Amino acid sequence: VIGGGGGGFNQTNTRGGGGGGGGTAIEIIDVSSVSSVTVTVGAGGAASNSGGKGATGSTSSFGSYCTATGGEGGIQSGTGGSFYPGNGGVGSGGDINLNGQGANGEEGGTGGNSYMGGGGRPSNDDGTHHWAGAGYQGGGGGGQASNNGGGAAAGGAGLVVVEEYK
Repeated sequence: VIGGGGGGFNQTNTRGGGGGGGGTAIEIIDVSSVSSVTVTVGAGGAASNSGGKGATGSTSSFGSYCTATGGEGGIQSGTGGSFYPGNGGVGSGGDINLNGQGANGEEGGTGGNSYMGGGGRPSNDDGTHHWAGAGYQGGGGGGQASNNGGGAAAGGAGLVVVEEYK
């Protein structure tokens, strides 16, 4: 299971932070006595293009067996235009638990990667207002790369993969 990626942050004339990638939990389960399991696929966090903070991605789970939290949204704080990239989500309950990658700490950072997906790129720095690329499969959304008014993007949706072994 992979949690949803965090959304990027943007505000006109302020550099934004990218969202963190979703965490991952991988587990081998003997389901011979299990009749059903609730599967939850976490949504990617929405971008914030009006200030504040990008939304945190939602948690993905495979019943009570394993879960993975979503990446944090990018944030801007203070009057000096400081920005903070989102931290990655956390996997738990699996045989293997991985943290999502935190977003790039550069100005208008690229979103963080997840186990199976890359973070979104930041919007470009030339003032043409291109929007940042969204993350894929739990990757975080990109933040704004400059103070020229480009936008941020949402994080990628989480993912749950179930394979049968006989």
